Amino acid sequence: MSDEDSELERLKAKRLAEMQKNIVSKQSSDKPTEQSQEKPAENPRDLLLKVLGFRGLEVLENAESQFPNEAKMIVQKLSELIKSGELNETIDGGQLLTLFRAVGLNIRMETKINVEQDGKFVSLTDKLSKESKDDE
Repeated sequence: MSDEDSELERLKAKRLAEMQKNIVSKQSSDKPTEQSQEKPAENPRDLLLKVLGFRGLEVLENAESQFPNEAKMIVQKLSELIKSGELNETIDGGQLLTLFRAVGLNIRMETKINVEQDGKFVSLTDKLSKESKDDE
């Protein structure tokens, strides 16, 4: 990645942080008494974990390890959408990965390819290594 690309990514992340901050400050100034009457706020990550589907946790953990600050902001925003009822469906790993990539975070995922052999799924690496040993 060139210096210009990394600078662009930093600027995107900074802009996203500013937008999040503005939204949060606007919401808190609009409803100061409502928040004090609610029960203690639930951890945003825990709230998001409840709606994550297939491989969602895997994507979230990769995002948190590779982009901790940005992932925290996105988790916060998603939890706000869940609380408000705007987001009321299960989010699978593919959808979450698409979201992170849409905001400029290229989350790297471990890729595994499994193939069927004798009625069982085995990794492509194992299958190829067995075939090369059989050929010798």
